[in-house]
Amino acid sequence: MPADIRKRKTRILPVLLLHALFFVYSFSTVLSKTAAMQETMSIRFFACYGGVLFLLAVYALVWQQLIKRLPLTFAYANKAITIVWGIVWGALLFSERITPGKIIGAAIVIAGIILFSFGEKEGTNG
Repeated sequence: MPADIRKRKTRILPVLLLHALFFVYSFSTVLSKTAAMQETMSIRFFACYGGVLFLLAVYALVWQQLIKRLPLTFAYANKAITIVWGIVWGALLFSERITPGKIIGAAIVIAGIILFSFGEKEGTNG
């Protein structure tokens, strides 16, 4: 197997894990908002906040492992995708409206991630 393909394969898994991690991280905000809608000090309130703490602990542990394998600037630039996940969660779970402004904002975020990723690649090789 050529070194170029091998190098690309070894980088794909950490990037996929990174985005799966951001998916998990974004869901912690769903639990947080759900907890805020519960009666304070109720079982549901504590269950939701316990879920938040659990997800954030998983996020912190996996994040530390991933930044060993990916450039820090790349990892942080991709973290902006959680904004898009927030829009999706809001619409699906809380019946929030997706406005043209949110769509434009999400498109800008995604374009920024893509541009940064290509710029990072060119800067490394060129």
